[in-house]
Amino acid sequence: MTPTSQDAEDQPLRALALTCSLKPSPAPSSTELLARQVLDALGGHGVTCSVVRAVDYDIRPGVEKDMGDGDAWPQLRAQLLESDILVLATPTWLGQHSSVAQRILERLDAELSETDDQGRPLTFGKVAVAVVVGNEDGAHHITGILYQSLSDVGFTIPAQGVTYWNGVAMGKTDYQDLDRTPKSTAGTTATAAANAAHLARLLRGNSYPAIA
Repeated sequence: MTPTSQDAEDQPLRALALTCSLKPSPAPSSTELLARQVLDALGGHGVTCSVVRAVDYDIRPGVEKDMGDGDAWPQLRAQLLESDILVLATPTWLGQHSSVAQRILERLDAELSETDDQGRPLTFGKVAVAVVVGNEDGAHHITGILYQSLSDVGFTIPAQGVTYWNGVAMGKTDYQDLDRTPKSTAGTTATAAANAAHLARLLRGNSYPAIA
């Protein structure tokens, strides 16, 4: 029996968070903390979640799906392709996304050449959410870069599909140092997660049309 659109929508969703801290595990990371809060919120919508700290892996520079010579990206890519939702989380350094996040974006460029039997990139139908954290300005600028890049390689961005926290300019307090999550950040996290899960279910049951 061929699955119906409703059957597809009812299947459990999976989310993968790629956190792009410059700190290897097990160092505490504000970026990973906020990413995990997004995953917790997604879990409340029936999404199965996992998290990877990208700097722990030898992701080689390049724009191919496998750069060879011990490249760790193919195994991370496999996890990404098994997921419906990508949570891409980055700290803010010098007002920019991290170099690790840039490496991820560059490796995702290869997806433009990886298509299904209808000519669609394998990322079509997948949803992406952005997470930005730092004690300096830059969240809106970084969000714009992440949105454009992720959309270019085939991901769909939900309404208000970002959550972020910026501390006091030139301050020393990290997100993980706060006594409690700010109400505004908690609200954007809940909205991003709810909209991502909703959109992913819609796309699961009604994919984009074939590319001529």
